[in-house]
Amino acid sequence: MNNGAHYMYVADILARAEEHASLSSKLSKQMTAFKAAVEEEDRCLKLSQKNMLTDQIADADYDRDALFGIYKSGVTRYADMRNPAYSAPAKILLQHVKDYGIDPQMQLNQETGLLINFTHDLVEKYATEVEELGYTKLVQLLQEANEKVRSLTAERTDERAKSTVAAMKQARAATDLAYRNWVKGVNALAILEGDEDYAELIDYVNTEIVQYKRQVLKQKASKSESEPVTPPAPDPEPEPEPEPENPDVV
Repeated sequence: MNNGAHYMYVADILARAEEHASLSSKLSKQMTAFKAAVEEEDRCLKLSQKNMLTDQIADADYDRDALFGIYKSGVTRYADMRNPAYSAPAKILLQHVKDYGIDPQMQLNQETGLLINFTHDLVEKYATEVEELGYTKLVQLLQEANEKVRSLTAERTDERAKSTVAAMKQARAATDLAYRNWVKGVNALAILEGDEDYAELIDYVNTEIVQYKRQVLKQKASKSESEPVTPPAPDPEPEPEPEPENPDVV
């Protein structure tokens, strides 16, 4: 079962259990453990805690945006000059800027990808024009800043993926254990006290299990799940044994 479906299942069962009048008192320990485990699984599912690399990424992103702004502004001004020695190469580079349409406010990874190709063009395809405007070093710095953002975001993604997977695996295992203990407690109460007070809850849990098997796990329902259960007929009353023809006299 995927993480989202697993959480929804245990959360729904917990909510129904908390509605039961007597479980909180009769199964206090199991209910407390079950609720705590579900809350921890919810926290892990929505895990988005700040990574220490986030600040470094923000600094590198600020630097590359500043460098790109300097480059774009400079090319624009050179393109307006009357001296063709500057305006001619600048107009080529300005059209290149417009073609890419890079916006420092766009999504981080999208900007990174565009700048990889953008700076590659400047180093390979437009190296002459860049050199004529004296922007070779500026382009190099922009390329380095963008690569720093790329490497930091990749590292952060790896760290988050590892921590999230490990935390979620541990949380699910704890929830499964708490759930099984709760089930054992409900079954024990049904045996000791009779199932009248617990039949509705037990039916609900069993119905949820069948639903998740079919809709989430795509399993086929077994015969016992797809057909109504007919209770077995009671055993017939035993016939009395016939009296012996010559009973012993005591």
